[in-house]
Amino acid sequence: MNKKIAIIGAGVAGLTFANLIKKNSDFEFIIYEKEKTLTLERGFGIQLSINSVLILNKFGFKNIKSEKMYHPEKLNFCSISNDKICDLDLTQFNTEEIKYTTLQRGTLLEFLKNEIYNQNLRFGKKIQRVSEIKNKILINFDDGTNDLVDYVIAADGIFSNTKSFFESNINRPKFKNAIAVRSILKLKKIQNMDVKNINLFMGANTHLAVYPINKNELNLICIVRHKKFDPDNIRNLIDKKVLNQGPILKKLFEGDLNSWPLYSTDKILPSSNKNVFYLGDAFQSFLPTMAQGAAQSIEGAYTLFNLLKDKNNNAHNIYFETRSKRAKLIKKRSNFNFFAFHVSNPVIKVIRNIILKYVIKNKTFISNYLGKVYNN
Repeated sequence: MNKKIAIIGAGVAGLTFANLIKKNSDFEFIIYEKEKTLTLERGFGIQLSINSVLILNKFGFKNIKSEKMYHPEKLNFCSISNDKICDLDLTQFNTEEIKYTTLQRGTLLEFLKNEIYNQNLRFGKKIQRVSEIKNKILINFDDGTNDLVDYVIAADGIFSNTKSFFESNINRPKFKNAIAVRSILKLKKIQNMDVKNINLFMGANTHLAVYPINKNELNLICIVRHKKFDPDNIRNLIDKKVLNQGPILKKLFEGDLNSWPLYSTDKILPSSNKNVFYLGDAFQSFLPTMAQGAAQSIEGAYTLFNLLKDKNNNAHNIYFETRSKRAKLIKKRSNFNFFAFHVSNPVIKVIRNIILKYVIKNKTFISNYLGKVYNN
């Protein structure tokens, strides 16, 4: 009899894992999502480095229409006053078929969802309790239904509800005293900027990234260090902490703004149950300064899929050791970038820019700093 898997959460991590299981194994699976529907609105942009594109291509990602995504070739480092410091050649990590890719999150979710049969998706499902029965896990949902499964894959985000049913020692996410602000920009309205590539603007206690997500639109993500999240005063925050330094960027914030507080987890803890695995932000979350959130969700899904497909008896330990080592590497680089992008001291800022101009062309440094991330 085939093993059965319950996937909790229909985000990038959960849907990627489901696609791999569906196409390459004889496992049975159901995806349980607490929301009533899967939101496939275009949403905001994400970046996919080649480590994740390689995995997605295994089940058809390369067939998405070219107008729905973009392949930037450079990362431009700029001051917040829009003075270019230097640029990183992203094509050095590419192959003919695998390229650094930017697109809207909704485009990726739609692609992942389209490959999953409707009978494998259940919406409006919130776990009420779980219990173990002879090496299986019984999940009871608050609508009165239940499921008896061999494995539970929790892919329900940084504030994972699933963890509370399995873990007595929960690693609570911590507010990082930083706010993220996003917007979608029309390409034709943006001037004095390299709209074909990624632009990183660095200021005191803030940074912005602007990059194309298709042939007509750009994504804006702005990170601001601030000790309190007040969604009703986001524009005032942007005026005081961003536009006071770089008024030339004012046009970027004229559209609708979406904001949220940034959290991350300090420790990585293994699952207490050998048949329960955590994916994506439910496993480990970090600051978005390496643009690896989606990529690491996809990587984790692929690692776990291979362990379960091969019926590895030590899958629980191998998965945790492999992914925790990987997550610590990403976290370390993300935290360093968070510091380097937000330097406020004028002298340190000059030193940073001089060093940046040198290391960005140093192949050994780039291979070590980015190559180890992009070429998993």
